[in-house]
Amino acid sequence: MSKDILNFLLSGVGGQGTILASDVLVNVGLASGYQAKQAEVHGMSQRGGSVTSYVRWGRVVYSPLVGAGEADVLLAFEKVEALRYLQYLRPGALALVNMEAIEPVTVTSGGQAYPDDDTLRGVLAQVTPHTAYVNGGAIAAELGNPKVANVVLLGALSRVVESGNLMSAERWSLPVATQDTWLKVITERVPPKYVELNRRAFLAGRESVSLG
Repeated sequence: MSKDILNFLLSGVGGQGTILASDVLVNVGLASGYQAKQAEVHGMSQRGGSVTSYVRWGRVVYSPLVGAGEADVLLAFEKVEALRYLQYLRPGALALVNMEAIEPVTVTSGGQAYPDDDTLRGVLAQVTPHTAYVNGGAIAAELGNPKVANVVLLGALSRVVESGNLMSAERWSLPVATQDTWLKVITERVPPKYVELNRRAFLAGRESVSLG
């Protein structure tokens, strides 16, 4: 069975660059010849606020919104944000999770406990067998700038999309967005002095993800 539309849900915390990543993703879709739409459904730009964005690629895309049970890919920039939106995943979807913890006020104040990694992996495994974990913050720090963790994650995402095995029973039927297309869009979206850093972050992200 083939599939001619691909739904992405990006979830993160203010300050992680979620919206920039969403902007890159929609422009990669357009540059690859698809119709593509984007919507920041809700969010807070200040650090600590939850940020959510939808991106859709396809032959014909009428709306930017993705409903519960419709997301093919969840790109979570923070661990709890992965758990927050699991109900949006369709059967056979992919969850790509940045292994970074940003504790909300409810945790730092002692009111709630932050889930440990075993809990995270266990819950995700109950929802989908297709999961990938990336230490985006650590990779970005090794490159000299933690702020490029979002581009590390885009690199990992590009590798997964390129693999052609996002879904267990369905395959993406449109031409693949190439590595060169991703890099061209990223180059256009970042200040010139940061182009090389972001290029290295993207390539490191591609190398970091294992595909099953």
